[in-house]
Amino acid sequence: MAGGVMSFDVNAIRAQFPILMREVHGKPLVYFDNAASAQKPQKVIDAMAGAMRHSYANVHRGVHTLANETTEAYEKARRTVQAFLNAAKTEEIVFTKSATAGINLVAAGIGRRLEPGDEIVLSIMEHHANIVPWHLLRERHGAVLKWAGLTDDGSLDMESLEAAIGPKTKVLALTHMSNVLGTIPDVKRAAELAHAAGAEVLIDGCQSAANMTVDVRTIDADYYVFAPHKTYGPTGIGVLYGKYDKLDALPPFEGGGEMIETVTLDNVTYNDPPHRFEAGTPPILEAIGLGAALEWLNGVDREAGHAHKMALYHRALEGLRGVNGLTVHGTSPDKGPVLTFSLEGAHPHDIAQILDRHGVAIRAGHHCAQPLMTHLGVTATARASFALYNTAEEVDSFIEALNRARTMLA
Repeated sequence: MAGGVMSFDVNAIRAQFPILMREVHGKPLVYFDNAASAQKPQKVIDAMAGAMRHSYANVHRGVHTLANETTEAYEKARRTVQAFLNAAKTEEIVFTKSATAGINLVAAGIGRRLEPGDEIVLSIMEHHANIVPWHLLRERHGAVLKWAGLTDDGSLDMESLEAAIGPKTKVLALTHMSNVLGTIPDVKRAAELAHAAGAEVLIDGCQSAANMTVDVRTIDADYYVFAPHKTYGPTGIGVLYGKYDKLDALPPFEGGGEMIETVTLDNVTYNDPPHRFEAGTPPILEAIGLGAALEWLNGVDREAGHAHKMALYHRALEGLRGVNGLTVHGTSPDKGPVLTFSLEGAHPHDIAQILDRHGVAIRAGHHCAQPLMTHLGVTATARASFALYNTAEEVDSFIEALNRARTMLA
């Protein structure tokens, strides 16, 4: 180790993930569904189990030892997330039940001050989680959705984005990395364009948080969300970052305990951020697991890890060149380790089922990105996505299984 960061050793990393030891249909598991949800290292499993075994209580309200210990562990996770995103202070980190909930929280708050005809700009490669909440504002408040397009290689068309942003734009909601194409748009430039028009910027970091170093202050995002279950952490928790003044201007999303300052028979006053947005008992164990996951991820050489994942992507891409009738979707020079493809005459679900018989787990469907599927001229695609624990040998197994699928489905 140097500077507290381990050198990149894929076998040492794999050894920390118990599930990778199992077989599926008598074959070693090859897990290439990481863009949907990543597997969990022993450190995360131990942190959550340890909290339940040794020091669990509800947070913030108690004064006994277990309550104090658990509250400290919960707030330590918030500090870990703050550092992970380079947020200015812990009060800018809100724990939600999911990244989707974080987007809905922001959209609902902004919606209260929209006027009919106000515009929200999106790209056509957004995940449904970053589309549907804005459609709700279209339905309920008369907002207008405007769409930025893509270039032929799946990059964000910056001219199209600039044309979509205008004096009525109130929000730009943009992915930091497409879950289908792997495209990594220039979100910093996009934020500059939106801010110049007086709009707020929400960045969906569900894919990027696991695949690159994120600095919300450099990006200048007003809001940023990510899904801990994709960063080797647990489900049941999401992260919303917001500039403090932006969060302070948002109304509560839910009512209940913790998010209040005072409650009387006639009135209620609300807590400051982030607690204003954490009504009721929060995801305590999940937050502890998230903190452990980010500590684990911080202990990996991220640059070497990214290079490893992209090498797997390019190895798979090269292997696919020999598969007849195959189309790769998304070839932007700025992209992450996601390989999405179609096979002529074969439904993606059939491909995925055949690969599963060989122990290879991939994703098949519209990937919660139907506007993008329409743009691509398909109803569904197959997707292989790569994580720190995947290997070149697994890529070769994937290619071999896909060739067998091609033969069976011909």
